[in-house]
Amino acid sequence: MNANLGSPLQSSALITRHPANPILAPKDVPYHPAMVFNAGVAKYQGKYVMVFRNDYGNESEEQVYPSYTTNLGLAFSDDGVAWTVQPMPCWSWHDEEIQRVYDPRLTVIEGRCYICFAVDTKHGVRGGIAVTDDFQSFEVLSLSVPDNRNMVLFPEKIGGHYTRLERPFPVYSRGGVDRFDMWLSRSPDLRYWGDSQLLLAVEQVPYANDKIGPGAPPIKTEQGWLTTFHAVDLDPTRGKNGWEASWKKRYTAGIMLLDLENPSQVRGMSTSPLLVPEADYEVAGGFRNNVVFPGGMVLEESGEVKIYYGAADTVECLATADVHDLIRLCLENE
Repeated sequence: MNANLGSPLQSSALITRHPANPILAPKDVPYHPAMVFNAGVAKYQGKYVMVFRNDYGNESEEQVYPSYTTNLGLAFSDDGVAWTVQPMPCWSWHDEEIQRVYDPRLTVIEGRCYICFAVDTKHGVRGGIAVTDDFQSFEVLSLSVPDNRNMVLFPEKIGGHYTRLERPFPVYSRGGVDRFDMWLSRSPDLRYWGDSQLLLAVEQVPYANDKIGPGAPPIKTEQGWLTTFHAVDLDPTRGKNGWEASWKKRYTAGIMLLDLENPSQVRGMSTSPLLVPEADYEVAGGFRNNVVFPGGMVLEESGEVKIYYGAADTVECLATADVHDLIRLCLENE
């Protein structure tokens, strides 16, 4: 267990939860999912757009338990806070091999909206990239081999190549347990990926002992690529913590700054988490309590950074911070 896990974790004082949280909940969605979370958010064609994960469930006397019936919903906003949910899901993928598509991440590149996603298949979990211009049709450009997920794209080519962050989860090579790290890969065309490098390992994050991986797609600043990530610590003494029979993990959010020209180089990283489950909607009443998971990040002209995150695997929330504060938080440990 890493050193910082012996002390209570707390969110950075530089980040503010929005008073309207949760900004999207199952009650706001007209087709009645049990959970709404882990959304991708971007500014696209003059509006904020959100593609969010819907999980449905089976009714029981005590609670609603999610099933593998999952699809992606769509909402638009003028201010990034109040959302208009479209009347039907925008994407559901089921066939003889594909079981569900989930955990979308949105990146606008050269005027088109790209969506990274995970798919559960009969032969493993795969990460994919698709492109859409209208959120009605999605052209799948690539699918990884199992097991890989949590992919996010950088919003422009770097050194002539597209770049993505990803979290493969190789149980065999990491000792047969969760020990999942963050990697970086490059592509000439968004279809074929390689030149893969380890970017950040679990043991480099003081508040993780289980796994880490990408969060929201990085945003460009003068000092570097501001990048969130998820960090997980496991405590066997934790009890039920949600609708599941047992949930012993906690998901926090970290932040780091990657080099503009060579994003495989970490310029700086906060040694403490950016966001820790603390609010009622993050620690109680959800499918999996003690979870925050950043999936979208928007840099406003004012310098405000909007960070969209799933809470307790049940609702979607918003936190804000000043971009200069976040950069300083990363570089003060440089």
